[in-house]
Amino acid sequence: MSTDPTARVRELLDQYDTPHASAAELLCDRHPADGVAFTVVEADLSSVDLTYGHLREQSARFAAALADLGVEPGDNVATLMGKSADLVVALLGIWRRGAVHVPLFTAFASPAIAFRLTASGAKVVVSDANQLDKLAPGEDIPADAAWQVIVAGGAAGDELDFDALVAAQDAEDPKGAAQAVGGNAPMVQLFTSGTTGTPKGVPVPVRALASFHAYQEFGLDVRQDDVFWNAADPGWAYGLYYALLGPLAAGTRSILLHAGFSAPLTWQIIEKFGVTNFAAAPTVYRSLRADKAPVPEGISLRRASSAGEPLTPDVVAWSKNSLGVEVRDHYGQTEHGMFIVNAWADGLRGDVRPGSMGRPLPGWSAAVLEDNSDDIAPARTQGRVAIDTHNSPLMWFTGYVDAPEKTKQRFSEDGRWYITGDAGMTDEDGFFFFSSRDDDVIIMAGYRIGPFDVESVLVMHEHVIEAAVVGMPDELRGEVLEAFVVLREGVDGDDELEKELQTLVKKKFAAHAYPRTVHFVPNLPKTPSGKVQRYILRKG
Repeated sequence: MSTDPTARVRELLDQYDTPHASAAELLCDRHPADGVAFTVVEADLSSVDLTYGHLREQSARFAAALADLGVEPGDNVATLMGKSADLVVALLGIWRRGAVHVPLFTAFASPAIAFRLTASGAKVVVSDANQLDKLAPGEDIPADAAWQVIVAGGAAGDELDFDALVAAQDAEDPKGAAQAVGGNAPMVQLFTSGTTGTPKGVPVPVRALASFHAYQEFGLDVRQDDVFWNAADPGWAYGLYYALLGPLAAGTRSILLHAGFSAPLTWQIIEKFGVTNFAAAPTVYRSLRADKAPVPEGISLRRASSAGEPLTPDVVAWSKNSLGVEVRDHYGQTEHGMFIVNAWADGLRGDVRPGSMGRPLPGWSAAVLEDNSDDIAPARTQGRVAIDTHNSPLMWFTGYVDAPEKTKQRFSEDGRWYITGDAGMTDEDGFFFFSSRDDDVIIMAGYRIGPFDVESVLVMHEHVIEAAVVGMPDELRGEVLEAFVVLREGVDGDDELEKELQTLVKKKFAAHAYPRTVHFVPNLPKTPSGKVQRYILRKG
């Protein structure tokens, strides 16, 4: 393995960007059978190690089962699952079959799930038993749904049982063999939200693994002797890319917590399992700081990293004093993964500049463009953060699924620049500083929430004429949602109606994305063309 970053990028591309690339081979089969891929930890701190040999056998069985269900290479298979051993087996089985994984966040309600299943054309969805009610036929899920349902954790009705399907197959059945699909073939289809229109499908090809692997090495500095834990949820990009795909690609052991987040449990796991390399959203660090219990004396963190939203200086100062290591800010997007970071790796690591999200990783080139042209802005000048596609060999995103106009909006006319949608500036030494988003996407606890998704639910209420949703600062979550609602004539807004609207969003979109406050207003501020001016609402 080369120690020169440029040569190392080329080595990774040579591994993952080939005509005969197989995701299952790259993520599992090439690693030592007795090597530990994940230590799955339960809420009571009991744990089980998943070896690559075990994952190969179990995922081969599941791949054969998918073949029996009519899943062909290139078909979409969704998962509605929390972090668990079953999830890892299911994903590797999907990729072994050459199929495409569609992640469904477990906080989503039935309408959001139904949209993603329908839009992706998923043939099968694997669901945890405690999520199964969201797939029940009703107002949002059709009785004659095109997808088949497999239940992990115990089927209660006519659904297919995950454990039974796996157990019934032969691990050496040719139907379970790793399919070679090539570096350009999609292996994941995520959906990312914006300010208008429905969520956009982001196809993630096999060759993107080169970028995810590079971030594990360059950005996070995960080493073979590390105990690595990325606490992000795999229903979203940072968790899927870097809690599952990156570690599997690199062949390094990781912690996978099969339980919900709490600060005391997080401290216990870091201490008991000797976590040395930790990554999470800023909200996790803020929650740890707010926890009244003393920091355990036995922790031995070597690296701490953060992504999902800008990291505030107070968290950095706290981490130095309490964790013994400063948490470093990293920046990326669903469409690319991480590409501008305060890197941890030897040779790339330097002093962190307050407020900076770092510099481009090896394999990436970025710049800040003028607001009104594609010229590079001078240092200390606000502009648009963009990726130089001509000089970023790890760049893998080429466009949204069946959305040419939305894709076109992301690239400069000559195709050289990918426009991230974020505003910022650089200093004289090439360090990037985040300023704001030039759209109105809300980032709460590291999760991207498109205002359109929530507004579309609010206007379903019979008393609502118009609604606008914005993000407001919050000490723990970074931002929380607040809604501004125009009611029909003769209807008065009160606490009861506010609760009705909050419950409606929880039921029709996602449990985490409801507005914490609903303001009832006579009208919404708009431009002459009728576009809501959310920045005015944010000013209060």
